[in-house]
Amino acid sequence: MDKKTPLPASSAMDATQKYAAQVDKLVHITRHADELSDIKIENAIGFAQIPIGVAGPLTIHGHHQTNTVVAPIATVEAAVIATTARGCKAFQACGGIKAYAMREGMGRAPVFFFDSVDDAVGFYKRLPEFQPQLKKDAEMSSRFARLLRLTPHLIGKTVHVHFEFETGDAAGQNMTEIATATAIAKFSSSLAAKEVRLVKVNVEGHMSIDKTGAGARAMRNPRGVTVQAWGTLTDEVCRKILRCSTADVYRTLHSSKEGDIRSSNDGSSVNVSNAIAGLFIATGQDAASVVESSWAHLTLDFDFDGTRNLTFTLFFPSLIVGSVGGGTVYPTQKEGLEMIGCAGPGRKWALAETIAAFALVGD
Repeated sequence: MDKKTPLPASSAMDATQKYAAQVDKLVHITRHADELSDIKIENAIGFAQIPIGVAGPLTIHGHHQTNTVVAPIATVEAAVIATTARGCKAFQACGGIKAYAMREGMGRAPVFFFDSVDDAVGFYKRLPEFQPQLKKDAEMSSRFARLLRLTPHLIGKTVHVHFEFETGDAAGQNMTEIATATAIAKFSSSLAAKEVRLVKVNVEGHMSIDKTGAGARAMRNPRGVTVQAWGTLTDEVCRKILRCSTADVYRTLHSSKEGDIRSSNDGSSVNVSNAIAGLFIATGQDAASVVESSWAHLTLDFDFDGTRNLTFTLFFPSLIVGSVGGGTVYPTQKEGLEMIGCAGPGRKWALAETIAAFALVGD
């Protein structure tokens, strides 16, 4: 049968009945099917049960998170929680972790099409003139979205424009897409669009690095919260808990950096994705955003001549987190946020500092 030819009604019915029969045989996935009424995904049939363990306690001396917390980590991989808990024990014995969330952003990058490079250049040059109206139209779509800046990129006969927003306490990926789509739709039907001879606009031209591995670019335009965590281990504590010296740890991690360079790794850390993925799932964050949130830069400072203390600093240009909206509304994930004191309005940056701190002790 030609792929473009629709299935006969009888065949479609048979396929539906076969699918329904398969679902009826499920036991574990569908055991809580009576709780699906408030779930906001399509074609929901049940739940994937992922074990949750805890790591901590860990005292976080942040600018937004100032608590001693035990963190929920959802994972199916043995040793992830044990590793993180061991790191918590070592750093807790040395006073805990400091953290600082410094800025945030979330963006979309629509692409504007023209019939000639000259027309594209003309639009590029006039974009600052159009920005006030684009900002007004974008912010009409949400109580929380605030358009911070537009950054144009001229590529052949197209102009990719990065729209950078603040999104309140939500992670804001859907919010910014709706806001951007609203703004470009209004622009497309305006007199200004006719003046610049706009052909069409797509809401995304893949320059926002949405859920890709190009995390380093986010240092210029953050997608999420930019945050840094740091802490110091003494040689005594390191020998007692980690069974090695601080010099051993320094040499090991320094050699890993050489491996990062030789293998062209994007970022430089040990394995922050373990803690990030576990905490994302346990607290209702978008699990697919682990791919860009895990770009991190771990730096080391070893006191060779004095205390032999080893200071670790872990920097994230973009942790895509939210303390409201999305998956944070579900009861299990809300409890996870409450465990670490990051549920509800005003706790987004505290959540970023918390995740960064646990990622550091895990490394």
